[in-house]
Amino acid sequence: QVQLVESGGGSVQTGGSLRLSCVASRFSDSTACVGWFRQTPGELREGVAAIFTYDDRNTWYPDSTKGRFTIFQDNVKNTVYLQMNSLRPEDTGMYYCAAVRCSGSSLPRSQYEYHFWGQGTQVTVSS
Repeated sequence: QVQLVESGGGSVQTGGSLRLSCVASRFSDSTACVGWFRQTPGELREGVAAIFTYDDRNTWYPDSTKGRFTIFQDNVKNTVYLQMNSLRPEDTGMYYCAAVRCSGSSLPRSQYEYHFWGQGTQVTVSS
């Protein structure tokens, strides 16, 4: 079993930055792929970034976050970060990190592909 704990959410104005943290109880094959997701009320969780923790050059971003968000990791701290810059009101939502065993050949992008989830941290961007 893997526990994930997110932190770092908050309220910022448009154009601001936040760094979210996802601390895993341990890095293992079960956390080979880690993704960050955003959810607003009534909507499915939308992937905003993913990383293959065995090769952190292997990352994925949708067009909506590419160039503004960066996912990276600290193996010593068992932590995956999401640096969010140039934030927009549409980035508002509850942010979750998730983990799953994977090969790294194709990073999972859908919430249905992930097995372990954290409790979420709220991000609010005001205009």
